[in-house]
Amino acid sequence: MKTIKKAVQYEINVKKSQFICALFPTKTKKESKEIIQKLNEQYSDATHNCTAYITSDGEGFDDDGEPGGTAGKPMINVLRKNELHNITAVVTRYFGGIKLGAGGLVRAYSKSVMEAVGEAEIVEIEEYDVYQITFEYSNIKTADAEVRNNQLTTINKDYTDKVSYEIVSKENRDIEKIFEKYSGEISVEYKNKQFLEKI
Repeated sequence: MKTIKKAVQYEINVKKSQFICALFPTKTKKESKEIIQKLNEQYSDATHNCTAYITSDGEGFDDDGEPGGTAGKPMINVLRKNELHNITAVVTRYFGGIKLGAGGLVRAYSKSVMEAVGEAEIVEIEEYDVYQITFEYSNIKTADAEVRNNQLTTINKDYTDKVSYEIVSKENRDIEKIFEKYSGEISVEYKNKQFLEKI
């Protein structure tokens, strides 16, 4: 599966109407809806803020007042055609005074998303089992050595009263087995599954 590495924005003008497409990497519908809400506020003076998203827990689109099927659907079709997942697209339109007609709108919204996708850095993603290991500061060297020797990938580190790493394995190996010899020193807990950049 593929997604975009980071947010990107691209602007086109069609018959005096301005179309601003913003793409965001998003993992959940909740995340998508928060971004859409934020952009609705940011561009509250726009004629339309049309949206499409595909995430790990669902997908959806919205024409936001444009004639049915002329905005959100063409937008999500571009995302599907490019096999993109965990992504949210918002196209903000400022009407320029010339009506585009249904076909013109479909072309404008599609082109807007296509151009933005062309500007984005596309990365492969895979689903991984995420584990959390927790240990005392005195065990940092031991934990780091095991992570390195077993070619594990650390996706997050947290230093509070204890140290905790969120780690994944390339082949989704059972990380609990790797650390079982350190029982009592390094505790291992399975957290969840996440779509992450391919390692």
